[in-house]
Amino acid sequence: MTKEEHEVAVLGAPQGSRPVMSTVVNIQPETAVPDHIVWSLFNTLFFNVCCLGFVAFTYSVKSRDRKMVKDVIGAQSYASTAKCLNIAALVLGLLGTIGFIVLLVFLVPAVYHAVGQSMWGRRGY
Repeated sequence: MTKEEHEVAVLGAPQGSRPVMSTVVNIQPETAVPDHIVWSLFNTLFFNVCCLGFVAFTYSVKSRDRKMVKDVIGAQSYASTAKCLNIAALVLGLLGTIGFIVLLVFLVPAVYHAVGQSMWGRRGY
């Protein structure tokens, strides 16, 4: 007699009178809702045109709060608003920065030249 046969003989065959009960637990995967909080913080610090960066940061925090209480629809709504405000703040901030650089490149030499000409004319040279 093999060891397995001996164990079956001693312990007895498995009881088949009751059905085997099992429990299935379904775990819902968390929906990834980006809250854009880092982007909003960047815009708040560097491109806060008309306070759009700060408002976007506020909506990002609201989105994160909604995500913590498992309100996915509310979190998506606030995140979408934060994304739109971040895009607007970034575009306006970049346009303002580029406009300021262009203004400096073209206006400063012209003013310097005009001031130099007026001073040169006063001396009578």
